[in-house]
Amino acid sequence: MAGLSRRRLLGLTGAGAALAGTGAAGGLAAKRWLLTEPGDQPQELTTTVPFEGAHQAGIVTPAQDHLHFVAFDVTTSDRGDLVELLREWTRAARRMTRGLETEGGGAVGGSPYAPPADTGEALGLPASALTLTIGFGPSLFDERFGLRERKPAALADLPPFPRDDLDPARCGGDLCVQACANDPQVAVHAVRNLARIGFGKVAVRWSQLGFGRTSSTSRAQQTPRNLFGFKDGTNNLKAEDTQALDEHVWVRPGDGPDWLVGGTYLVARRIRMHIETWDRTSLGEQEQLIGRAKGSGAPLGQAAEFDQVDLHVKGTDGEPMIPHNAHIRLASPDSLGGVRILRRGYNFTDGSDGLGHLDAGLFFICFNRDSREQFVPMQRALATGDPMMEYLEHTGSAIFACPPGVSHGGYWGEQLFG
Repeated sequence: MAGLSRRRLLGLTGAGAALAGTGAAGGLAAKRWLLTEPGDQPQELTTTVPFEGAHQAGIVTPAQDHLHFVAFDVTTSDRGDLVELLREWTRAARRMTRGLETEGGGAVGGSPYAPPADTGEALGLPASALTLTIGFGPSLFDERFGLRERKPAALADLPPFPRDDLDPARCGGDLCVQACANDPQVAVHAVRNLARIGFGKVAVRWSQLGFGRTSSTSRAQQTPRNLFGFKDGTNNLKAEDTQALDEHVWVRPGDGPDWLVGGTYLVARRIRMHIETWDRTSLGEQEQLIGRAKGSGAPLGQAAEFDQVDLHVKGTDGEPMIPHNAHIRLASPDSLGGVRILRRGYNFTDGSDGLGHLDAGLFFICFNRDSREQFVPMQRALATGDPMMEYLEHTGSAIFACPPGVSHGGYWGEQLFG
């Protein structure tokens, strides 16, 4: 609590007791509301991520702690209405990513006889590193808006994978918005206001809240753990790997339509993890399934987390230390012809099901240059050969094309509609 005055610290003693047990999100909320003097706010809350740039923010941006992902159906069939909505969304997104209301005085400064132009729950909150990333789904390119000829070949619906148990209510969408922030209320406020602005033109199809990022996208971040308790995404592409990002993430000239150059493809998969079954599995079997030590995160046969994965090292019994069907072996570039993706997933919990089992897991998000050549073969290898699938259930799925970044004065999708 650097920067917190002694007087205020003493005054918070009782409040701290009342807040005990509310978990990580509650702890952050406590810091947010209690540290209100200038300089009190922790850096993760005061950080502002530039909205404009060559690529959209929220892809290689250091992964924030919280997610609100939403997929929309477009309910208008008027192309002009859709373009105007994208302009309005961009205008609001520019402001919200700076920690501002969607409009100046929007929450409480307008007419008392009209609905406010901002819902207000983020009033007084800093930007919290909010990023908003938009994507266009395959269904947007039907006959409604004259976009059929502009649809990228790589923007194809994902094929069915073995053991998929997809809920249609958690699949697809014409548009998606990924809101990431270090304060969950800031992310929720952003999506809520985009939905409010889009009333009459779009409708929420499905959404997912996430917490506790399950990968790092920068070498400045530590590797987090997933709900199985393992470090997740150690070998993920990082923002510092610019050459690898150019090769595996960003769409290049010649890859498809020009409007998508500098963009990428987003794949979202809601993966329920059968926690109770996993918790009854021995530590040794867990590590064999993953291919890493649970404590250090080191690949089996190595000593430290970031030691190079060696798929050939053998134990005293002559067998590979990393089993032939271990998760990290099946997903490794060495097993997939060099394929890599940028992962950006989050943990989720949605309460319990009717049997009292936790409805929790991984909301997997990845970005890649061509999902047909990268995500699909990787997922097919895992779905057919990974014994960890016994503990997983894929319940939601979608793919979107994310256009390149927004220029100064531009709007989301201007390369597509312009």
